[in-house]
Amino acid sequence: MSPQPESVLNPTICRRMLIAYLIERLEKPNNPALEEATGWPRRTVQDLIAKGLPGHGTRVEFVQEGVRNNDGYYQLQDWGSFDRDWIAAHLAEICQVLGVKVPE
Repeated sequence: MSPQPESVLNPTICRRMLIAYLIERLEKPNNPALEEATGWPRRTVQDLIAKGLPGHGTRVEFVQEGVRNNDGYYQLQDWGSFDRDWIAAHLAEICQVLGVKVPE
């Protein structure tokens, strides 16, 4: 039997998995916190949450705190097609593909 080729993770899917993971793990995952954790621009984070995650059945809601529209944080309601345990087990590999530091 020949050895299996090393799997290559898709960076687009990795970005979506990492954002879902961070939304669940960070205390108050708002845009600035997600930008800081990933090093990605605000628009990238917003697009992943608004367009990327719903394509996988992943549901994220914004919890409003305060009077301004952006006062609050995101809350993961449903992982959709993503497997939370798989993402946690492969977090270092996901971060390596994306060139980001593994979150603590």
